[in-house]
Amino acid sequence: MISTPSRRQAVELIQEAVQSGARRAKACAALNLSERTDQRWRQDGEVKADGRPLAERPEPSNKLSAEERARVLEVCHAPEFASLPPSQIVPRLADQGVYLGSESSFYRILREADEQHHRGRARTPRHPTPPPSRCARGPCEVWSWDITWLPGPVRGLFFYLYLILDLYSRKVVGFEVYERESAEYGATVVRRAVLAEGCVGKPLVLHADNGSPQKGSTLRATLEALGIEPSYSRPRVSDDNPYSEALFRTCKYRPGYPHAGFESLEAARDWVLAFVRWYNDEHRHSSLRYVTPAERHAGNDRTILAARDQVYRAAKERHPERWTGATRNWEPIGAVWLNPVKEPPSGTDLLLKTT
Repeated sequence: MISTPSRRQAVELIQEAVQSGARRAKACAALNLSERTDQRWRQDGEVKADGRPLAERPEPSNKLSAEERARVLEVCHAPEFASLPPSQIVPRLADQGVYLGSESSFYRILREADEQHHRGRARTPRHPTPPPSRCARGPCEVWSWDITWLPGPVRGLFFYLYLILDLYSRKVVGFEVYERESAEYGATVVRRAVLAEGCVGKPLVLHADNGSPQKGSTLRATLEALGIEPSYSRPRVSDDNPYSEALFRTCKYRPGYPHAGFESLEAARDWVLAFVRWYNDEHRHSSLRYVTPAERHAGNDRTILAARDQVYRAAKERHPERWTGATRNWEPIGAVWLNPVKEPPSGTDLLLKTT
């Protein structure tokens, strides 16, 4: 770092050498400076101060002296002011004809003396904890489940759809429709899904919202007996369980969904059964390179995507003039993350120039 007085002295020496007949480049090189640096320092006919954040700067002339700062702390320690904030102290001093500094100066001095702390019975502000981050590198590693309403035969009457989704393959591994929400029904759906997928005793994470059915004692006991690790989203946060929410949207925007309501519980179950079969076995999922969840769950997606890639490469060989770049990306999707940890943006470090 070069202080402003040193800059002025360097500019004066260079200017004196130029006036004496020396070349500016040689005069700058004698001081280990470039001509561009000398030009930048002399903008608008005056020497510019160093604008970098870490540059050394002279003490401001309006800064309070050590005695004045000590006086501020002494006043704040006085019995009549000890329980008051600076916003109350400064006006009271003004009523007494005393001015020691602004409120911001009082706050700054108290912070530097480590005397500005939260007081009172109110809770201190808490920073929200990040949601749990889960990674699925294969089927039956991370499941996500939730409950949604299905309209009934009359207004105000609902059925409840329980859906369990495999995060890796997006396959619906468990589902059922009941007339109410309860942890007991949730435990039944989870137990059936684990038995159907044959993953009893295997490491499995079940992610859910913070609703009472998802955290009931019956469900917790079932998860513990099956060796499943429970995972929960943050309270009142809707985007910590996005895969289940996206599945519900797909379900309710499916053609033929009875927006006017299902006639009975059996009708709702029949419709959901047909939807799950279509979703798992026929629906080409856009996030899976347009293979079905059942194909990815069974590990057949690599073969299917490799065959598609060969089709595109052959088409490009037949008509290369129709392709301006590479063929479509048919690489299989890798690991799937739930609430991944966000990386800080690159280039945030302060870049200090050398001149």
